Amino acid sequence: MLSPITRIPFDDLSEAVPAFGVIALMAFTYNVGIGMTAGFVLYPFCKLFAGRPHEVRPALWALTALSLLFFIFYPIR
Repeated sequence: MLSPITRIPFDDLSEAVPAFGVIALMAFTYNVGIGMTAGFVLYPFCKLFAGRPHEVRPALWALTALSLLFFIFYPIR
């Protein structure tokens, strides 16, 4: 179950940070949906801050906006 982690390119932080965020949130929140939604938010922003926004497709920007709405309106207990 952890073997795909070895294929994460850790030398590229715009790939490694979102992957770590997804893994950490899945583990600590016990919720796969929250982890994946965080990845939908982290990946485009990491690419944007790395100066490579052209690597993100337009549909993913739309998914990022929807994922941000999820985190804004998610009921915290």
